[in-house]
Amino acid sequence: MDLVTILEKTTSADHTELEHAQKFLEQASATNLPELLKTLSEILKTATNSPVARMQAGLQLKNALYSKDQALKLEYQQRWLSFPEDVRNLVKINVLASLGTETVRPSSAAQCVANIACADLPNGLWPDLISSLCRNVTDPASTEMMKESCLEAVGYICQDIDPEILQTQSNEILTAIVHGMKKEETSNHVRFAATNALLNSLEFTKSNFERDSERHFIMQVVCEATQSEETRVRVAALQCLVKIMSLYYVYMEHYMGPALFAITVEAMKSEVDEIALQGIEFWSTVCDEEVDLAIELSEAAEAGKPPERTSRFYAKGALQYLVPIMLSSLTKQEEFDDDDEWNPCKAAGVCLMLMASCCEDDIIPHVLPFVTQNIQNQDWRHRDASVMAFGSILEGPDPNQLKLLVDQALPMLIESLKDPSVVVRDTGAWTIGRVCEILPETVINEKYLEPLLYALVDGLNTEPRAFSSLAEAAYEAAETPDDGNDPPNYCLSKYFEQIVQKLIATADRADANQNNLRNAAYEAIMELMKNSPKDCYPIVLSTLVLVLDKLEKVLQLENVIQASSERSQYNDLTSLLCATLQSVLRKVTPEDAPKISDQIMHCLLRMFQSSTGKSGCVQEDALLALSILTEVLGENFLKYMEAFKPFLIHALKNHGEYQVCIVAVGLVGDLSRALGQKVLPYCDEIMLLLLENLGNQSVHRSVKPQILSIFGDIALAIGPTFKNYLETDYDMIDYLNELREGCLEAYTGIVQGLKGDGDTPSQEVALLQNHVGHMISFIEHIALDEDHSDSNISASCGLIGDLCTTFGASILPLVDKEPITSLLTKGRRSKVSKCKTLSTWATKEIRKLKNAQS
Repeated sequence: MDLVTILEKTTSADHTELEHAQKFLEQASATNLPELLKTLSEILKTATNSPVARMQAGLQLKNALYSKDQALKLEYQQRWLSFPEDVRNLVKINVLASLGTETVRPSSAAQCVANIACADLPNGLWPDLISSLCRNVTDPASTEMMKESCLEAVGYICQDIDPEILQTQSNEILTAIVHGMKKEETSNHVRFAATNALLNSLEFTKSNFERDSERHFIMQVVCEATQSEETRVRVAALQCLVKIMSLYYVYMEHYMGPALFAITVEAMKSEVDEIALQGIEFWSTVCDEEVDLAIELSEAAEAGKPPERTSRFYAKGALQYLVPIMLSSLTKQEEFDDDDEWNPCKAAGVCLMLMASCCEDDIIPHVLPFVTQNIQNQDWRHRDASVMAFGSILEGPDPNQLKLLVDQALPMLIESLKDPSVVVRDTGAWTIGRVCEILPETVINEKYLEPLLYALVDGLNTEPRAFSSLAEAAYEAAETPDDGNDPPNYCLSKYFEQIVQKLIATADRADANQNNLRNAAYEAIMELMKNSPKDCYPIVLSTLVLVLDKLEKVLQLENVIQASSERSQYNDLTSLLCATLQSVLRKVTPEDAPKISDQIMHCLLRMFQSSTGKSGCVQEDALLALSILTEVLGENFLKYMEAFKPFLIHALKNHGEYQVCIVAVGLVGDLSRALGQKVLPYCDEIMLLLLENLGNQSVHRSVKPQILSIFGDIALAIGPTFKNYLETDYDMIDYLNELREGCLEAYTGIVQGLKGDGDTPSQEVALLQNHVGHMISFIEHIALDEDHSDSNISASCGLIGDLCTTFGASILPLVDKEPITSLLTKGRRSKVSKCKTLSTWATKEIRKLKNAQS
């Protein structure tokens, strides 16, 4: 069939036609992808084809080069580079010729150009592309569509490519972007594409920002764009200001007073949410930067030197103007708010918190009057804003000053938990949670604890609130025995059982699956269990039995589930109960664990049976619960190994859901520690799988380091028998040595980098002091392994030498011992010249330090 017709059918409402078109394209791609890409580029270039066919041709071409998955994207780029040069050149000529000729937005051709560029440019190919795109933007004869699509292409390239690659062409790119952004440009489409391109290119314009005249021009153009009547352009220009403040704070003093303050304050007051959000985000960024600068100042003072950058205290200076706008934004919340939707009200709350961290005590007089004036307002929005404002300024100001305020405010906060508005109750509970975290001593006292608990328990008739933070605060405040065990009791002891019962009743409500209610109730139960003292242990045990009963009842529903929504609810509930089981199990004593372990294993094995091939998250939760059980049972877990082994093997082979695979690998370590020598009968099969996973390219990269660390646990469990596995897999030894070499090189780079170039080590090198022991321990570990490579020895010796020259005599006790000495001797006798040179040098450095001491 004609490919144009096929492409048009990829948007068909007829399911059969759509499926046929997709299958055809998949087959064509598998049969001869280079030929397909050539034809697609021809269809994209031909202006007489329908807009749908051209757009779909561009989309198919782009999808052959791009994936959100980074590993897959690299694979696609390598595949593109492997195509014959004549094919690649023809496709590039066609997509470039398509720019400016399309009649729909955004440009498909621009996406194709950008994705080819991201494959070509890092490899020195298509060197004239950027110049060509930039010329098309600045050429007076270019059409609106040509300028817009070329700027889009530049923006896409800047967004996805390593900034270093475009560094030499930054002036050219910037000239084109600024040309498209200027207020003289009549097309808002072009201005928007240019402003977006600037946003994506700001990282590699550092040298331009360092030059006053260029920086002034860029800032002038961006500030002018913030005054555009087109919302899209204005928002994009404000986004540029936010990013510029983050990247180039040090240069902003010249612009803050005359322009940036007025522009951003005006934006914050805008009725258009997208504009207001960017104005608020600008000041959040200022606060972020100034908090970092305060930390830098403190660290520099400790080191006895001036800081590299200093704060201009913009946030502190603007407080009196900014806080009223933030507080006004807090009163514009929606009654039925979508948790996932970001709006100015939520952004203002976050900005207020950042301002409190940044401006500390100075923020209190600007917020407190609003709180007292609005806490009893007739309008729930103002009551809610009042409680939110108070909760937002708790972290930053001096705790001693806040204690008095919190003490005065607690009665009204407790009252807010009974407010007619669910939003106010929600915010009240959040604020009390923050008080428990930041100033726990103000809550954990007889004056407020009982009324607060009654209000919280009463609030469970609607939604659970604040129990997690309160439980943690109570536990922290309790007197812990010197042996590190749980405290004998705490201030919540007499209420503990009632709270747990109310939380379980809340989780069982008919409407518990709405508004995250069940999750919140179980999370509160988990925190209570985790932070329970000894006198609450009987309730912990009864809760465990209750959770197990609930889990068994839920598992019985597995076979009657039909709808996908029911399946999703089933998975969520089993995961939640399993997580609660983990939390309670952690508290069970080794004496009590065997009494209930049969019932626990029965449940978990049922979960594995029901989840195999279905839900990875359920498998993951069941494995995590089983991990806690092995820890509590120790050798007593052995009786379950035969029944559990098939599911462990299945999980270790589950490469598709790598999180499950990681948890299974971790569980192998838990089993090794729990069973010791008794794990030996299962080791052959497990080790074979682990070694296969190490060599398997399709296994996710995060799994492999976990496997290597688990080998140590297995070796400790089975002792000398572990040697059998080393002798059978030399690839694994090579892989391990490669990883070790990478670690050693990383350590060496960090030590050399922080030491600096001079003879005297820089002050920053002191940051490494606490890590030196770990480095030496790592080298000792390598020295004791018979299978270390020459490259491991040379890298180890190089690091030893660097540590000696950096830390001097203080390093001697760590390096002057048997494993290190043997490694250096072995290195000096090596036939590899690099190994010999580095070990000789390291030995001389140690000798120098010894001689200096004597």
